[in-house]
Amino acid sequence: MTTDPSWKEKYLQELESADHREKQWKAERNTLERMLVRTSLASEGQTPELDKLLARVRKDLRKGRVDVDAWKELQDQIDRQVALLDESPSSEPGRRSLFSRRTPAQEPDAPVHQEAVSEPEPGDGKDLADNIQRLRIARRVGQLLGQMLTQVALEPAAEARARTLQQSLLVSNDWDELREGLNHVAELVIAAVTRSKREFEAFLKRLDERLNVLREHFATQSSAQSGRLEASEHLDREIREEIERVGQKLSESDDLADLKHSVTRHLESIGEAVSRFRSQETERERMLSEQLETMQQRVAAMEANSEQMQEQVRRERLRAMTDLLTELPNREAWQERLAFEYNRWQRYGHPLTVGVLDIDLFKRVNDSYGHKAGDRVLQLVAREFRERLRNTDFVARFGGEEFVLLFPETGPDDAQRVLDELRAHVGRLPFHFRGEPVTVTFSAGLAGLVSGDTEESVFDRADRALYQAKDNGRNRVVVSGNDGTDAGR
Repeated sequence: MTTDPSWKEKYLQELESADHREKQWKAERNTLERMLVRTSLASEGQTPELDKLLARVRKDLRKGRVDVDAWKELQDQIDRQVALLDESPSSEPGRRSLFSRRTPAQEPDAPVHQEAVSEPEPGDGKDLADNIQRLRIARRVGQLLGQMLTQVALEPAAEARARTLQQSLLVSNDWDELREGLNHVAELVIAAVTRSKREFEAFLKRLDERLNVLREHFATQSSAQSGRLEASEHLDREIREEIERVGQKLSESDDLADLKHSVTRHLESIGEAVSRFRSQETERERMLSEQLETMQQRVAAMEANSEQMQEQVRRERLRAMTDLLTELPNREAWQERLAFEYNRWQRYGHPLTVGVLDIDLFKRVNDSYGHKAGDRVLQLVAREFRERLRNTDFVARFGGEEFVLLFPETGPDDAQRVLDELRAHVGRLPFHFRGEPVTVTFSAGLAGLVSGDTEESVFDRADRALYQAKDNGRNRVVVSGNDGTDAGR
């Protein structure tokens, strides 16, 4: 009886599919957990009761397991606190809506562009929810537009327009203005694609021109070689014919004088044929020499142009891998370097530490002194990172006020000492805005790679350690333990 192997194949395919779904589910869960931690931190400062509930959420997430029944009760308690906030008048001390505009003094450590909506009127709950959803979409589009601007080159006018549009999408609460801005996003994307298409078409045109030059040169060389062969064959025929005539004359003639005259004439014919051949060869060589010189000039121009194109490609790649504001490597460069160091760690097993760093209370700077002040803080802090870390270390701007670091050949304890020194130095920087001194600090989480780690798992542990540092009061560095626990100061 023959066996049907199809069930085995289906079984193995299902196993592989299940394994893929499990990995995808774990990645999605990690992302959602990190997002939930950040959202809870951004929501701090509403009321002490709500802060305690949010702290419980983060504590459960750090344990890596969730009691569903307990979380249902926790969710009900959070909903009641949010309802109390929304029902309370905005003037009541300590109580305000989650959707009201925060003052700088109330603002917790949150992302740079926290959306804010005016206090809703009674009965407009559905409109409020719709408006919040629209604002979130606009904010997200603004962030994506900023990422696009770091990756592609636009015409100067289009880039200026895109920057203005991005700012509007990130800070405006006027839906009519945001809707108009969203309509313009498509135009900018089309402009970027069109420019890239034009540049690619121009590149293909230049390449085609260079190929034509080479084809013409090879055609000329082939034609010259063919002409040389034909001329050589023609000369050979003429000489053979003349020699045959001389031989025939020798056999037929008895008159020595006539024979002498005939041989002389045939030799002159042979000499003329050789002379014509040499003349033709000289002319052919001259033409080939001129063509070769022209070709060399064109090849030199092509090489120079090729070097320019290679330099342009290098500049474009550097631009694509660099954050324009801080001049640090960007998120794409981070992913590339992390993969390189991770593979090196797998090969040699040398220590490697990953760090995630976040500037404390950064949104207060933006709200109190403006986004230009926030940009200046990012630039100065980035400069200190660049100047005070080793050349072998790697630091990149991950997004917003968050930075990521790699410490090759360095364990977590040594990396912590480096970051503590850097943290103390940044805290002493003389920041002044509108004549007021401002202290800037940062919190950081570190995790060293251990057996079984992946790029995602070590980053996730460092990220959890960062939010443990935030929970513990900020302005500190926390090292994640190999078992997922956090220990630091």
